[in-house]
Amino acid sequence: MHTTKMVYWQQDGCWLGFLEDFPDYWTQGVTLEDLEDQLRDLHADLMSGELPGLRRVTDLTLA
Repeated sequence: MHTTKMVYWQQDGCWLGFLEDFPDYWTQGVTLEDLEDQLRDLHADLMSGELPGLRRVTDLTLA
């Protein structure tokens, strides 16, 4: 099982969120559980290699 961090909040009666590694790609859900499902689907799409021009966030080691 793989884990990743998600950022989420509730606004105007729905749940919004994104995957920490892909902050440009938001999704929403009616419930927190629905949002988690949407984020799982989004992760699968982002990792499929079929979407061009993905922007990611990662750590950079500095001297």
